[in-house]
Amino acid sequence: MLKDEVRTRSYMNAIVQNKHLFKDKVVLDVGCGTAILSMFAVKAGAKHVIGVDMSTIIFKAKEIVKVNRMEDKITLIQGKMEEIELPFPKVDIIISEWMGYFLLYESMLDTVLYARDKYLEKDGLIFPDKATIFVCGIEDGDYKDEKIGCKCHKPVFNANTCSQHLVWDNVYGFDYSPLKETALSEPLVDTVEVKAAVTDPASVITLDLYTCTTADLAFSIPFSLKCRRDDFVHALVAWFDIDFTACHKPIRFSTGPHTKYTHWKQTVFYIKEVLTVQQDEEITCNLVVKPNEKNRRDLDIEIDYKLETQDPNRQANGSCTYKMC
Repeated sequence: MLKDEVRTRSYMNAIVQNKHLFKDKVVLDVGCGTAILSMFAVKAGAKHVIGVDMSTIIFKAKEIVKVNRMEDKITLIQGKMEEIELPFPKVDIIISEWMGYFLLYESMLDTVLYARDKYLEKDGLIFPDKATIFVCGIEDGDYKDEKIGCKCHKPVFNANTCSQHLVWDNVYGFDYSPLKETALSEPLVDTVEVKAAVTDPASVITLDLYTCTTADLAFSIPFSLKCRRDDFVHALVAWFDIDFTACHKPIRFSTGPHTKYTHWKQTVFYIKEVLTVQQDEEITCNLVVKPNEKNRRDLDIEIDYKLETQDPNRQANGSCTYKMC
């Protein structure tokens, strides 16, 4: 993550370039990791920073803070945010890098919201404070064939690859076709080339960290995708943008295919059938996302899609379910 220049530099600029907001403030760093954001806050003039993390990385963070001579300004606490007590009753600013793949998978947003409600002053600030999920349709036939199945029907040494594709129909001479559905239900986290986009992107949901609640992390939202050209749609790809709106000059970074690489990459959801689309046609969709009942940091996702066209041979609709775990 430290090597992720888009991520780290965006946070650095949002904090260090806004010293007027951080000067003499008490700051809480939720999920502080190696304490890089905490040290940015001290550099920006914070009176004191409390960094909290469950991981044992906190002990290495203490060493890092000490060698940078900031131990008198930064207090690091190992533990669960919901179970610890802070040395200050209230904080002026919350900073956190809480985002996961597809924004919400294994994210710490619920923890940030808990810290907001318990510790943030009435007019306190949150860095960052807005997150928006985007979706577009892509042409990705080659990889879908590789992931789901192929037509060469050659036996393979394992269930990963033949010379070109996955071969679930013939694994050591056995029919493994029931795993095709499982393969489809697992979203792929990978980089997508911008030229693969067949539709315009759609903004699906924006989370405002000042007002959203944990209940908002389960949602069902309709959206539509307008096709840019005649092509095929094999999958939907999702990414997110992050905003620091409290800054004197608002700062935003994106994790989309149109921008520099980030460690979040993009999340690809393959659909069961291939949609044959023409320019200016629309695919209407509905996205359902909810935390898994057994593990709230896992996600259960459902995508309904429908292509309406005057050509009855191309009309299509379906529903796909996915698990991020």
